[in-house]
Amino acid sequence: MVRLFSHYVPSLTIFRVTVETVLLFAVVLAAILLQAPSVGHSLASVALPAVLFSALMATLMSALGLYQKNQQQSFAAVVGRVVFAFLVGFPVAYFIFQLLPEVGSYESVLGVTTCFALGSVLVLRAATYARNSEGSMFASRVLVVGTGTDAAAVRDAIDNSKTGSHYIAAFLPVESDGDVSVPHDMVIRSRASIMELVRRFEIDEIVVAVRERRGGVLPMQQLLECKLAGVRVTDLSTFFERMYGQVRIESLRASWLIYGEGFRQGWARSFVKRAFDVVVSLTLLLLASPIIALAALLIVLESGFPLIYRQERVGKGGRSFEVLKFRSMRTDAESDGKPRWAGSNDSRVTRVGKFIRRTRIDELPQIVNVLKGDMSFVGPRPERPFFVDQLSGQIPYYMTRHSVKPGITGWAQVRYAYGASVDDAFQKLQYDLYYVKNHSLFLDILILFQTVRVVINGDGVR
Repeated sequence: MVRLFSHYVPSLTIFRVTVETVLLFAVVLAAILLQAPSVGHSLASVALPAVLFSALMATLMSALGLYQKNQQQSFAAVVGRVVFAFLVGFPVAYFIFQLLPEVGSYESVLGVTTCFALGSVLVLRAATYARNSEGSMFASRVLVVGTGTDAAAVRDAIDNSKTGSHYIAAFLPVESDGDVSVPHDMVIRSRASIMELVRRFEIDEIVVAVRERRGGVLPMQQLLECKLAGVRVTDLSTFFERMYGQVRIESLRASWLIYGEGFRQGWARSFVKRAFDVVVSLTLLLLASPIIALAALLIVLESGFPLIYRQERVGKGGRSFEVLKFRSMRTDAESDGKPRWAGSNDSRVTRVGKFIRRTRIDELPQIVNVLKGDMSFVGPRPERPFFVDQLSGQIPYYMTRHSVKPGITGWAQVRYAYGASVDDAFQKLQYDLYYVKNHSLFLDILILFQTVRVVINGDGVR
């Protein structure tokens, strides 16, 4: 994996985006030169429509989840999404070409170009899908230090990953290990040094999957020798952060949070994030104003007023504020005054409420919260004080998520289903910790793209 702006991106994803973008650029450029040759045009003016079209299609395919990590879709589903991206991309590209006089002369070849580009992408996707060892050319050969439950968790993470970014070559036992929880035939029984094993198995990375390290359990001098020789040495928390996009609480140490990288809250980051929030919120408010008006009308027609539901939530620094949402439940949803989680197929949800929840339209009034400064556009989901008090007493490091502003969407929201229990809150906190540790403008933009996919699929709706 490659770390871009503090966020881990699979090498295979970068390869796919690069190859498909270059392919689209080449196909469009070739079609223009072949169908509309013009000696009088400069190379820059000919290349501009190809750049615009390839960038547009790469953005649309990303928003539709076609570069999603650990993607588990049938080839028919992949084809459907690619075709849908091109159906959306064609009219958008045509509109852009009309707006820009320097590329408008090439709109006549756009239809044929789109067909060629679509065919090229589908052929490339078919070739990638057909390979059983997807991403094997990018795989790092891993030596796992440990043979216990933590080592088994490392093996499960690699086996369940669809990125092909890692391959376990062997497991090295240590004295603190109890029962062996990994395949016995992969456990090294020789007394060779770690450096000798690195050379024998051509190891690229060593993952230390040992939680108890006191009493000289780990061969620190040998690990240092490997580190100085250029071999990556990774602890358990960092490995899970990279593989899952989570900070796993069960493998977490307070010292890792204190001394490790991340958790930056400088003024420059705050300024950039606030500017990003205002620009995105105003743009969304402008684009979604007809949808907001229609949703308001439907809510009033079905169940009357109030139209907006106000609810106390906990924000940055533990301060409370009133979050605004379109009302999606009956007016007597909590008539007894007791807060409760929303369940699957909750009977309190109205018919209009089901639709606006599925499409996330009920969240649109929170744009006002963002503009007021109570929330950010991207951040951890704000919870009610009742649940914060409950969860902070049961889940370690829970209050850490309040070190940044809560968001309309967030890393946990796009990576995990709707939280409706303490266990769900535990799982989502691990994603929230990852965001708090690694948040950047790049990650915020990535989350916005993935939010589009979540809205289209209706993932995690309650």
